Amino acid sequence: MNTLGPWPGEDSPSPRPQRTAPTGSVVPPGSGRRIVTPALEVTLKIPGDRTEVGSLFEVDVPAGFDVGAHVHRKAEEFFYVVHGEVELFAFEPAIRSADGWRTWRSADGERVVRAGPGAVVHIPPGCPHAFANPGPAPAQLLFQAAPPPDHERYFEELQLLLRGDVRVSATAIEALRRRYDIEQLTPLRTGPFPS
Repeated sequence: MNTLGPWPGEDSPSPRPQRTAPTGSVVPPGSGRRIVTPALEVTLKIPGDRTEVGSLFEVDVPAGFDVGAHVHRKAEEFFYVVHGEVELFAFEPAIRSADGWRTWRSADGERVVRAGPGAVVHIPPGCPHAFANPGPAPAQLLFQAAPPPDHERYFEELQLLLRGDVRVSATAIEALRRRYDIEQLTPLRTGPFPS
Protein backbone atom coordinates (compact mmCIF):
# COMPACT_ATOMS: atom_id res chain seq x y z
CA MET A 1 0.00 0.00 0.00
CA ASN A 2 1.33 3.43 -0.92
CA THR A 3 1.18 5.89 1.97
CA LEU A 4 2.84 8.77 0.15
CA GLY A 5 0.06 9.52 -2.31
CA PRO A 6 -1.09 8.20 -5.62
CA TRP A 7 1.54 6.98 -8.03
CA PRO A 8 0.99 7.52 -11.72
CA GLY A 9 -1.87 5.33 -12.85
CA GLU A 10 -3.39 4.94 -9.36
CA ASP A 11 -6.66 6.45 -8.27
CA SER A 12 -6.21 9.78 -6.58
CA PRO A 13 -7.37 10.13 -2.98
CA SER A 14 -10.41 12.18 -2.17
CA PRO A 15 -9.68 15.91 -2.15
CA ARG A 16 -8.63 17.39 1.18
CA PRO A 17 -10.42 20.41 2.48
CA GLN A 18 -8.48 23.59 1.72
CA ARG A 19 -6.96 25.35 4.71
CA THR A 20 -7.31 29.09 4.80
CA ALA A 21 -4.00 30.65 5.75
CA PRO A 22 -3.94 34.10 7.30
CA THR A 23 -3.09 36.94 4.98
CA GLY A 24 -0.16 39.15 5.94
CA SER A 25 0.40 42.80 5.16
CA VAL A 26 2.99 44.46 2.96
CA VAL A 27 2.97 48.21 3.42
CA PRO A 28 5.09 50.04 0.82
CA PRO A 29 7.12 53.12 1.75
CA GLY A 30 4.91 56.18 1.97
CA SER A 31 1.77 54.09 2.51
CA GLY A 32 -0.48 53.80 5.53
CA ARG A 33 -3.10 56.01 7.15
CA ARG A 34 -1.60 59.44 7.89
CA ILE A 35 -2.68 61.18 11.07
CA VAL A 36 -1.37 64.73 11.07
CA THR A 37 -1.56 67.09 14.03
CA PRO A 38 0.05 70.54 14.38
CA ALA A 39 2.83 68.98 16.49
CA LEU A 40 3.42 65.53 15.00
CA GLU A 41 2.82 63.35 11.95
CA VAL A 42 2.00 59.69 12.52
CA THR A 43 1.43 57.07 9.83
CA LEU A 44 -0.48 53.99 10.89
CA LYS A 45 1.29 51.11 9.13
CA ILE A 46 -0.40 48.07 10.70
CA PRO A 47 -3.81 48.75 12.32
CA GLY A 48 -5.16 46.89 15.32
CA ASP A 49 -7.72 45.02 13.25
CA ARG A 50 -4.81 43.26 11.45
CA THR A 51 -2.89 42.11 14.53
CA GLU A 52 -3.27 40.90 18.07
CA VAL A 53 0.24 42.06 18.97
CA GLY A 54 0.03 45.83 18.66
CA SER A 55 -0.60 48.69 16.26
CA LEU A 56 2.49 49.77 14.31
CA PHE A 57 3.19 53.42 13.49
CA GLU A 58 5.84 55.47 11.75
CA VAL A 59 6.31 58.70 13.70
CA ASP A 60 7.95 61.78 12.18
CA VAL A 61 9.36 63.82 15.06
CA PRO A 62 10.16 67.45 14.20
CA ALA A 63 13.04 69.26 15.84
CA GLY A 64 11.89 70.77 19.12
CA PHE A 65 9.12 68.24 19.80
CA ASP A 66 8.97 66.78 23.35
CA VAL A 67 6.18 64.27 24.00
CA GLY A 68 6.57 64.91 27.76
CA ALA A 69 7.17 62.24 30.36
CA HIS A 70 4.16 60.00 30.79
CA VAL A 71 3.15 56.53 31.88
CA HIS A 72 0.63 53.92 30.71
CA ARG A 73 -0.82 51.54 33.29
CA LYS A 74 -1.89 48.92 30.70
CA ALA A 75 -0.07 49.67 27.44
CA GLU A 76 3.28 48.24 26.36
CA GLU A 77 5.38 50.05 23.75
CA PHE A 78 8.44 49.63 21.57
CA PHE A 79 10.31 52.42 19.78
CA TYR A 80 12.95 51.93 17.09
CA VAL A 81 14.93 54.93 15.83
CA VAL A 82 14.86 54.82 12.02
CA HIS A 83 16.81 58.04 11.40
CA GLY A 84 17.82 61.17 13.22
CA GLU A 85 18.42 61.38 16.95
CA VAL A 86 16.11 61.58 19.94
CA GLU A 87 16.63 61.91 23.65
CA LEU A 88 14.68 59.31 25.59
CA PHE A 89 14.33 57.37 28.78
CA ALA A 90 12.35 54.43 30.15
CA PHE A 91 12.76 54.14 33.94
CA GLU A 92 11.25 55.29 37.22
CA PRO A 93 13.12 58.47 38.20
CA ALA A 94 14.43 58.86 41.73
CA ILE A 95 12.71 62.27 41.77
CA ARG A 96 9.90 63.28 39.41
CA SER A 97 10.13 66.99 38.68
CA ALA A 98 7.07 68.45 36.98
CA ASP A 99 8.95 70.94 34.81
CA GLY A 100 11.01 68.55 32.67
CA TRP A 101 12.46 65.05 32.44
CA ARG A 102 15.70 65.54 30.51
CA THR A 103 17.82 65.61 33.69
CA TRP A 104 16.04 62.72 35.43
CA ARG A 105 17.99 59.77 36.86
CA SER A 106 16.83 56.47 38.26
CA ALA A 107 17.79 55.29 41.75
CA ASP A 108 20.21 52.89 39.97
CA GLY A 109 21.89 55.73 38.06
CA GLU A 110 20.17 55.31 34.68
CA ARG A 111 20.01 58.57 32.75
CA VAL A 112 18.32 60.03 29.72
CA VAL A 113 20.20 58.92 26.58
CA ARG A 114 20.61 60.33 23.11
CA ALA A 115 19.73 57.55 20.68
CA GLY A 116 20.39 57.30 16.97
CA PRO A 117 19.45 54.93 14.14
CA GLY A 118 19.05 51.32 15.25
CA ALA A 119 18.36 52.07 18.92
CA VAL A 120 15.40 50.21 20.43
CA VAL A 121 13.43 51.07 23.56
CA HIS A 122 11.01 48.73 25.32
CA ILE A 123 8.47 50.27 27.70
CA PRO A 124 6.54 47.83 29.88
CA PRO A 125 3.23 48.87 31.45
CA GLY A 126 3.74 51.24 34.39
CA CYS A 127 7.18 52.49 33.25
CA PRO A 128 7.58 56.28 32.95
CA HIS A 129 9.07 57.27 29.60
CA ALA A 130 9.47 60.09 27.08
CA PHE A 131 11.21 61.05 23.87
CA ALA A 132 12.20 64.41 22.45
CA ASN A 133 14.00 65.67 19.39
CA PRO A 134 16.44 68.40 20.42
CA GLY A 135 17.19 69.05 16.72
CA PRO A 136 18.32 70.48 14.51
CA ALA A 137 17.14 67.74 12.08
CA PRO A 138 13.87 65.78 12.13
CA ALA A 139 13.85 62.19 13.38
CA GLN A 140 11.71 59.18 12.60
CA LEU A 141 10.63 56.38 14.92
CA LEU A 142 8.92 53.07 14.31
CA PHE A 143 6.48 52.68 17.19
CA GLN A 144 4.47 49.65 18.30
CA ALA A 145 1.73 50.02 20.92
CA ALA A 146 -0.20 47.19 22.55
CA PRO A 147 -2.95 46.42 23.07
CA PRO A 148 -4.33 47.62 19.77
CA PRO A 149 -6.15 49.83 18.77
CA ASP A 150 -5.97 52.26 21.73
CA HIS A 151 -3.15 54.45 20.36
CA GLU A 152 -4.81 54.57 16.94
CA ARG A 153 -7.96 55.95 18.50
CA TYR A 154 -5.97 58.39 20.64
CA PHE A 155 -4.13 59.83 17.60
CA GLU A 156 -7.35 60.02 15.59
CA GLU A 157 -9.21 61.85 18.38
CA LEU A 158 -6.24 64.15 18.97
CA GLN A 159 -6.26 65.04 15.28
CA LEU A 160 -9.98 65.89 15.46
CA LEU A 161 -9.52 67.88 18.66
CA LEU A 162 -6.68 69.96 17.18
CA ARG A 163 -8.36 70.53 13.80
CA GLY A 164 -9.00 74.11 12.79
CA ASP A 165 -7.89 77.39 14.29
CA VAL A 166 -9.62 76.92 17.61
CA ARG A 167 -7.31 76.90 20.63
CA VAL A 168 -7.79 73.71 22.58
CA SER A 169 -7.67 73.77 26.34
CA ALA A 170 -5.06 71.77 28.20
CA THR A 171 -7.98 70.26 30.15
CA ALA A 172 -9.48 68.78 26.96
CA ILE A 173 -6.17 67.22 25.95
CA GLU A 174 -5.63 65.90 29.49
CA ALA A 175 -9.09 64.29 29.45
CA LEU A 176 -8.36 62.68 26.09
CA ARG A 177 -5.07 61.30 27.37
CA ARG A 178 -6.66 59.90 30.53
CA ARG A 179 -9.28 58.15 28.40
CA TYR A 180 -6.46 56.37 26.54
CA ASP A 181 -4.31 55.33 29.52
CA ILE A 182 -1.85 58.23 29.31
CA GLU A 183 -0.91 59.83 32.62
CA GLN A 184 1.09 62.94 31.71
CA LEU A 185 3.96 63.68 34.14
CA THR A 186 5.60 66.65 32.36
CA PRO A 187 4.21 68.91 29.63
CA LEU A 188 4.19 68.11 25.94
CA ARG A 189 6.19 70.81 24.17
CA THR A 190 6.75 71.92 20.60
CA GLY A 191 9.19 74.42 19.19
CA PRO A 192 12.83 75.09 19.97
CA PHE A 193 14.32 73.60 23.12
CA PRO A 194 15.31 76.04 25.86
CA SER A 195 19.06 76.66 25.99
